[in-house]
Amino acid sequence: MDKFFTAAAGRISQWAGQPAAFILAVTIILVWGASGPVFGWSDTWQLVINTGTTIVTFLMVFLIQNSQNRDAAAMQAKLDELIRSVDKARGAFIGIEHLTDAQIEAIRAALERENGDASDKAGTADDSVETLLERR
Repeated sequence: MDKFFTAAAGRISQWAGQPAAFILAVTIILVWGASGPVFGWSDTWQLVINTGTTIVTFLMVFLIQNSQNRDAAAMQAKLDELIRSVDKARGAFIGIEHLTDAQIEAIRAALERENGDASDKAGTADDSVETLLERR
């Protein structure tokens, strides 16, 4: 069941992000709008689009969240591997995504202070980042 849901969520999320999905949605709205006079702008006519969009929105929330969770976990694993494999990287950063927001903010602030206090950056792994930041 998990593999099926993951595959279906991935395919549907990918399709929903394509121009064809947007064009289909606009077409449905235009057809619905054009059919208004035929149905006398009735409550049922309005209920059709309201119900349809509510159902699609409700289901898409779960599908898109599943895709985002999977993408975030894969990205985190890749970052953890980079931290693990770079000589000067600090392994203590692996897993900080499990900390509270306040703890992560404290780490970020400390890194900014540390970066501001460092007077000699020669020979460090982040020389290229410093050069890039200077161009800003």
